[in-house]
Amino acid sequence: MRKISVLSAILLTACVTINIYFPAAAAEKAADEIIKDIQKNTPQQTEPKPKASLPDWQASLYQVIDTAINIVVSPAQADEANLAIDSAEIRQLRAAMESRFASLQPLYAAGYIGIQADGLLAVRDSGSVPLKDRNQVNKLVAAENADRISLYQAIANANGHPEWAAQIKSTFAARWVSNAQPGWWYQSSGSWKQK
Repeated sequence: MRKISVLSAILLTACVTINIYFPAAAAEKAADEIIKDIQKNTPQQTEPKPKASLPDWQASLYQVIDTAINIVVSPAQADEANLAIDSAEIRQLRAAMESRFASLQPLYAAGYIGIQADGLLAVRDSGSVPLKDRNQVNKLVAAENADRISLYQAIANANGHPEWAAQIKSTFAARWVSNAQPGWWYQSSGSWKQK
């Protein structure tokens, strides 16, 4: 019995667990990029500040020290987690959402539609939508929601982790609200609020 316990302990310590974590920061960055692209809100780019140049002897000294440190202590291989957001399916979904945004924007501005807590769109008050437009508004909202759900799954699939779709959806939900324009409506704690 003792031999089995020792063998079990050895086998247990020999197991290596590979922890595949969801890259939340990379997902937020990817969501912002996609949402801004869809809404054509390009972020302002700041010019990088020029670096102060060092004398040649000092730069050479730093290079030698850096090389010596890298020999003794190997540099980290994983910089920042990244999330792939480029595949044929993702490009197709983004293009459809970009072209639909021109029709959705006036609906956001009029307050007819809003962003639900789950990041999907909803018609806030169908009675406020003119009768002749209700069918079209409902179709636009349904098409946008279908594409958003497909986009989240496509991103998860492109990264080899289909199980991440729910986490990607949750990340996008927060980023849709964060990237909403002033005057747009969103759901928070079960009630509608205007940004």
